[in-house]
Amino acid sequence: MEIKRVGSQASARGPSEWFTGNVRIDSLMQAPDPASVSCASVTFEPGARTAWHTHPLGQTLLVTAGCGWAQRWGGPIEEIRPGDVVWFAPGEKHWHGATPTTAITHIAIQEKKDGKAVDWMEKVSDEQYRR
Repeated sequence: MEIKRVGSQASARGPSEWFTGNVRIDSLMQAPDPASVSCASVTFEPGARTAWHTHPLGQTLLVTAGCGWAQRWGGPIEEIRPGDVVWFAPGEKHWHGATPTTAITHIAIQEKKDGKAVDWMEKVSDEQYRR
């Protein structure tokens, strides 16, 4: 058994290559080999969002606070709220983040395949975001 005490891991800023706006990432866990799951609590300030991306084994989001948006490629923007669970299938191109006026926090859970958990793509344009 291993217990990671609250505050024992520093928060990180979401890198500008992968995020638009202010994003805070709090790593919750990285399972040791041979397990491949990782999870983090991610907070997006109003207007902040990810770039388009995919996950080789999919991704689950557990919304814990606020109000946000999620969109898969070719689909409508969907509102997500606390208690919602969002599943993105393996390889499904998508983005997620806050609304223009409300922050959101979610727990992101994903697994690595061949050492990789995410493939980052182009940023979500302001036009795509405001649709």
